[in-house]
Amino acid sequence: MILILFIFGIILVAADQVIKSWAVEVLKPVKVMDFIHFGDFEILGLRYTENTGAAFSSFSGARWFLTGFTVIMLAALLIFVIKYKTKNTFFLVSAVMIMSGGVGNLIDRIRQGYVVDYLDVKLFNFAIFNFADICVVLGAVFMLIFIFFIEPKIASNDDAFKQEVRRIKEHFNE
Repeated sequence: MILILFIFGIILVAADQVIKSWAVEVLKPVKVMDFIHFGDFEILGLRYTENTGAAFSSFSGARWFLTGFTVIMLAALLIFVIKYKTKNTFFLVSAVMIMSGGVGNLIDRIRQGYVVDYLDVKLFNFAIFNFADICVVLGAVFMLIFIFFIEPKIASNDDAFKQEVRRIKEHFNE
């Protein structure tokens, strides 16, 4: 299972870097391209952006702070996963998605000093983002679903199991 998760993480980081390489080669010279639309109704466009900050360009220009923060958060998540010792696939996939997205953007930030963003939502005013950002956000949503909806059921089933074992032991001790 660990090997599969590791390969999944490598695939996500590689996909992020390949898409960003395409954005630099193809999108950067033209700056903007249509992507998903229905007739004249634009949904998602492509716009090349070099983001020196974090989400919505916050902390713009704080390259080393953001690099250090990302490394600390990746290490904290890895330690949490190891300490928590869960074998729950849903939880582990969400953690790998968050870490892969963080690594994908970290590679850009260390190598270039900025993160290449290219996805531009046209339905409403929103930040331009990339595949790594999608991995982080979806992984975080999945992790929250696990924490608030799946883990409590696992814990309650575990408690019920422990109570049943206690009841059986007491029955044999009578």
